[in-house]
Amino acid sequence: MSIDRLSSSLYDAIKKVFRSSVVDEATVKELVRDIQRALLQADVNVQLVLGISKSIEDRALKENVPQGISRREHVIKVVYEELTRFVGEKNVPLKVEAGKKFVLMLVGIQGSGKTTHAAKLARYLQKRGLKPALICADTFRPGAYAQLQQLAARINVPIFGDPKAKDPAKVVSEGLKHFPDKDIIIVDTSGRHKEEHELIKEMKNLEKNIKPNEVMMVIDGTIGQQALIQAKTFHEATPIGSILVTKLDGSARGGGALSAVAATGAPIKFIGTGEKVEDIEQFVPSRFVGRLLGMGDLETLLEKVHDAEIKVPQKKAKAILSGNFTLTDMYEQFEAVKGMGPFKKVLQMLPGMSRDVPDDMLNMAEGRLEKWRVIIQSMRPEEKENPKIINSSRARRVARGSGTSEKDVKELLKQYAMMRRMLKMMKRKKGKLPFMGGMGGQGFPKDFK
Repeated sequence: MSIDRLSSSLYDAIKKVFRSSVVDEATVKELVRDIQRALLQADVNVQLVLGISKSIEDRALKENVPQGISRREHVIKVVYEELTRFVGEKNVPLKVEAGKKFVLMLVGIQGSGKTTHAAKLARYLQKRGLKPALICADTFRPGAYAQLQQLAARINVPIFGDPKAKDPAKVVSEGLKHFPDKDIIIVDTSGRHKEEHELIKEMKNLEKNIKPNEVMMVIDGTIGQQALIQAKTFHEATPIGSILVTKLDGSARGGGALSAVAATGAPIKFIGTGEKVEDIEQFVPSRFVGRLLGMGDLETLLEKVHDAEIKVPQKKAKAILSGNFTLTDMYEQFEAVKGMGPFKKVLQMLPGMSRDVPDDMLNMAEGRLEKWRVIIQSMRPEEKENPKIINSSRARRVARGSGTSEKDVKELLKQYAMMRRMLKMMKRKKGKLPFMGGMGGQGFPKDFK
C-alpha cells in the first residue's frame, strides 16, 4: 500500500470514531482492527503492528480521560501519539551552523537515490542561508560525477570530483581542502547491487579517513521491510547517525520502510517526496503523522510558502503599490503556487481539507492554473504589461501560440480583471492593503467579448 492509501485508510478509521454516537469498547476494538489492516497492507512488520495496536487499545480503554476533553478526543490523541512514537517520536534536526564546517557522508546501495538526494539536501540547506558544497566520492559507477555535476549546476552549488580517480578517500581529502569556506560539505559515496563486501569495506575506510560529522544512510522507500536489513548492515560498518528515506511520493511501500528504519534506533531526518530538486523535507514524526491522519501540517505548509516566496525588488513593489498590477505579476504568483508542489500535497497540510476535496476537482483547478501560465507565457511583453490592448485578433494569436482556445484566454483575462476589482474594493474598504495596495481598474477593448 502506498503512503497516500495508508493515509486514506487511517483517515477513514479515525472518521468512524468521530461519527460514532458513543465511543465504547466495541468502537475502540473496531478502530484498532482498521489500523492493523491499514498498517499490514502498507507492509509494516506484523510484530510491530501487534505491538502498536495493543498499546492503542490498552491506553484508549484503560487510561483516565483528562479533564477538558471527551473520550472521543482522547482516543484520537492516543492514536496520534502511538503512531508518532512508532515512526520516531522525536525530531532530530541536522546540526549545521553557518561558519562551522560540517561534513555529511551519504551511504547506501546503488539505486537508493543518493546522488539526486545529495543535490536535494544541498538545495534545502542553501535555501536556509547556508553555503553547501558537493563531493563526488563515487569512483565505481560510470557517469556518477557527470550526474552530480549536472545537478549541482542546476542549483548553483560547487562540486569537486575526479571521474578518473580510483581512490575515493583521496578524492574526499582533496575535496575538503578545496572547500575551506563552506558550511556543509555533502559527500556522495559509491553504491553496488553486488559485491556488498567490497562496498562495506570502502565505507569503513572512508569513514575512518575523512571522519565525517555525520553519516546519513539513504534508503529507497519502495523496498519496505528490507530497509531494516540494509540499515543494520550499514550501521555495523559505519555508525549511522541518521536516515533519509526516498521515494515517499505515493508509490512507495513507505510504511514498511519507515517502521523498519525506526526500529534500528537511527533517527529519520529527511524524506524525499517527489522527483524535483525541491521535493525533500525535514522528517518531523508528529507532523508526518498529522498528515497521515488528516489533521494537517501547518508548519510544513508555512515552510513551503516561505521557500516558494518570490522576492519583489523595492522598485517593483512601489510600482505595484501605485496600482500597476500586471499579468506578469499574476504569472509570478502562479509560479509561487507551483513551487509549493501539487495541490493535493498542499491540501494535505491543511487541517480538515486533506481528504475532503475530490481528486477530479483538484486536477481541474491545477490544470486551469497550468493552462493560464502557458497562456501568459505566449503573450508579448506589452500585452503582459497592459492587458487592455488584447483584442479578439490578439486573443486568437495567443490561443494558437499556447495551444489553448480563445475561451481560455478570455477566462484568464476575466479572472485578472476580477482580481483587480476585488483588490480595488478592498483598498476602498480598508484604506490600504498590507501586502499589495490597491489596483486601478482597466477595461478590455470593446471588440473583445
